[in-house]
Amino acid sequence: MRIEVNRSGGFAGIGRTAAVDTSGRADGSFLEALAREVAAQAPRSGAHGVPDGFTYEITVDGRTIQCADPHLTPAQRELIQAVLGEGA
Repeated sequence: MRIEVNRSGGFAGIGRTAAVDTSGRADGSFLEALAREVAAQAPRSGAHGVPDGFTYEITVDGRTIQCADPHLTPAQRELIQAVLGEGA
């Protein structure tokens, strides 16, 4: 499974994108389960964040979910941190 996270916004407006392919990874099944949970919890409408907050696009096998700070679910936050390799 391919999982991509695109972060935009923030005070400085510096975007960041990272992706992982779960095949062959020791934590692959965990990341896949987390990605399925994020997809299942996805709101029907786009993300509405706060001024100067980050917005995220999480793409899982071609399906894109939008979310934003400070309204991230625990699963979204954990997946973003795992893919970007830094705090969300």
